Amino acid sequence: MEENSFGFAPPPFKPEEALIALRRALRDLGLVERGTGFELRGKRVLELATEGDTIRARIARRPMLTPEWDSQVLTGAADTRKLLDEVKKRLARWERED
Repeated sequence: MEENSFGFAPPPFKPEEALIALRRALRDLGLVERGTGFELRGKRVLELATEGDTIRARIARRPMLTPEWDSQVLTGAADTRKLLDEVKKRLARWERED
């Protein structure tokens, strides 16, 4: 592990624990969990999967029956927060567009 200037390393990323917290946060945003993904008004908008020490996320560009996807790989807590921020932005944009 790489140490920062304060002499300690960040805690290791535990994808299983992060996925539990991430799912809870996404449900709190109003998304409905279905299998490995989340839906908004019956349309799949997010998919999550663990791969080794990471979480792979696919976010729909627009809520559609067959959406185009943007992918992200989450390797730490900062990436998880960035994903939640991006989902919040897209939800707000989709709400304005409807």
